[in-house]
Amino acid sequence: MTIKKIAFIDYFLDEWHANNYPQWIRDNISKNGRRMELAYAWAEIDKPGGLNTAQWCNQHQIELISSIEEIVQKADCFLVLSPDYPEHHERLAEAVLGSGKPVYIDKTFSPDIDSGKRMFALAQSCNTPMFSSSALRFAAELAQWHKNPGIEMVSVTGPGEFSNYAVHAFEMINTVMGEGIKRLKSLSSDQSRLFVLEYKDGRQATMQQAGELPFQMHMQLKDGSTIHIGEMSAFFERMIDSILQFFETTEVPVAPSETLEVMALIEVGRKALQRRDEWLDIETQ
Repeated sequence: MTIKKIAFIDYFLDEWHANNYPQWIRDNISKNGRRMELAYAWAEIDKPGGLNTAQWCNQHQIELISSIEEIVQKADCFLVLSPDYPEHHERLAEAVLGSGKPVYIDKTFSPDIDSGKRMFALAQSCNTPMFSSSALRFAAELAQWHKNPGIEMVSVTGPGEFSNYAVHAFEMINTVMGEGIKRLKSLSSDQSRLFVLEYKDGRQATMQQAGELPFQMHMQLKDGSTIHIGEMSAFFERMIDSILQFFETTEVPVAPSETLEVMALIEVGRKALQRRDEWLDIETQ
């Protein structure tokens, strides 16, 4: 049986995800006996002040490929990384989305909903299986609550800046409550972000982001009970497993419509930060 060759594509490779994913991927392949190999990598630039692409490839024992065209030809499946620079995703992914081979695009999927729509449209037109997700969607504690109709309200917290960490909190909400957010507003301060989200059916959610706040979730259930999840665990391990299963089966674990709604929340949330206490509509069409 042929061994599937996995490739990394990145803006520059010496970054946290690219530095950690290789070992996690290899551990999962070994643990599950998958017929796969992390084989190739290509980056558009060398990291300023960091390892250049050749040094990174040597350190991680991955073959350096000289062009996007060559990597598309050689590899069987792709991870498009650049997690903190989503503005590069559409350009970096264009060739692989036209390949018909499975593609995972790292968080945050797109800087705006229009570029996200274009990427999904290209993938669909070329019969290319593709998905994107935050790792927090795969937290072990959320699995039993996936799109649970018994949830009335959710409140999530998380750390970091809006630009690259809002995706985690919004995807946690999407994971347990599903799609259908009608509008949001910001009640943020100088040092923290607070958003109120309202669903079309009246359900609500809040997202608070500040400093080193842990990823947590509080749920109010329709039966009157409450649930507190004080820790999100095993999310990277479970995400890597899901990506590799996707590479094997081409069955997409996250629907494009879910990803696009999260991108709409980020785009509208960015505007809401400048328009305190004003409801802004969420449009995904």
